Amino acid sequence: MSNQIIQKIKDLTQLYNNEIIDIRRHIHKYPELSFKEYQTSKYIKDKLNLFGITDVKNVTETGVVAIVKGNKKDNTNQRKIALRADMDALPITEFNKTEYISQNNGVMHACGHDVHTAVLLGTAKIINELKNEFSGEVMFIFQPAEETFPGGAISMIKEGLFNEFNPDYIFGLHVQPLMEVGNIGMKIGDYMASTDEIYLTINGKGGHAATPDLLIDPVIISANILIGLQQIASRNCPANIPMVLSFGRVICEGRTNIIPDSVQLHGTLRTMNEQWRKSVHQKIENIATNIAKSFGATCDIEIAHGYPVLTNNQEATTLLKNAAVEIIGYENILNLDYRMTAEDFAYFSQKYKSCFFRLGISNGTKHNSNLHTTTFDIDEASISTGIKVMTWNAIKYIK
Repeated sequence: MSNQIIQKIKDLTQLYNNEIIDIRRHIHKYPELSFKEYQTSKYIKDKLNLFGITDVKNVTETGVVAIVKGNKKDNTNQRKIALRADMDALPITEFNKTEYISQNNGVMHACGHDVHTAVLLGTAKIINELKNEFSGEVMFIFQPAEETFPGGAISMIKEGLFNEFNPDYIFGLHVQPLMEVGNIGMKIGDYMASTDEIYLTINGKGGHAATPDLLIDPVIISANILIGLQQIASRNCPANIPMVLSFGRVICEGRTNIIPDSVQLHGTLRTMNEQWRKSVHQKIENIATNIAKSFGATCDIEIAHGYPVLTNNQEATTLLKNAAVEIIGYENILNLDYRMTAEDFAYFSQKYKSCFFRLGISNGTKHNSNLHTTTFDIDEASISTGIKVMTWNAIKYIK
């Protein structure tokens, strides 16, 4: 019976391949920024209705949720599963030369969310057509604003996403440059880092650069703070906890002969341990405050709490791996290491047994541009791999 369903999934994926690729290209061509995905949201709802899926609603202004219930009668099977895709784009100008290049100036799907959405729409279409094969229920979550704090995941949860649907498992995917088409990858346990934004303002006393004795120089103080904060990672952090503390923006409104009154430092904190994360917040405050004070300055500190650590549940990851082996083959499943990038799918992983996996999109020397670059693109053969894995993983569990 399972082999027959797997073959049906493969056949339908092939049948609808060009249609789903067209969907991906449309979404790529008309990208929208976080919490502004109005046309994308409408497009998704129109497609779901066209597929014959009628249980569709908005959760948040632009988030879309659909539910498909199986027709197979089994009063003992109340299994429920949720599948998620994000759909927002980035403030990047696209430099690719394709027929589907972004038509929205300065906005681009440079992180593959167009692919995620197309995969989930294809999965929804096939699952709806195969609902006589299962008795459980599937929730399809089209989530806005993964790229912007506080993120669409937590916003949808707060607006009652799971009030009437309590899934046993949640699954999501993300495209992976440099991973070959046809492959997927996953990791059990802590997989992606928490992320916080760090904003420091060092307040000194500016003036003429030739009279440093009359000043409290926030530039030099900032340099000392930057060096001091790096000791957290190199001297305080336990060896078994991954951590990154980087500052990518320094705002210093002076000139060659003018020392400003203040300097701003903007950075990011990433780690894989929630307890250590809290400890680092306190260490940042102590170090920055005390170094500034020792020079006669003050330091204003703001830490914007971002996404938590994304943890892949062992049970959910094993479920996905077993299903993937059956539909794409053991040789196409890769074991991954942790990543210091972050994902708001982590909020789902905190509430339910979840697995977030990677989808290979590269083909030899093609489509190797990194995420968040002006030339990012994919080998579209990867879309069918994502659909097959997502579809069989869901149906296998709820049938």
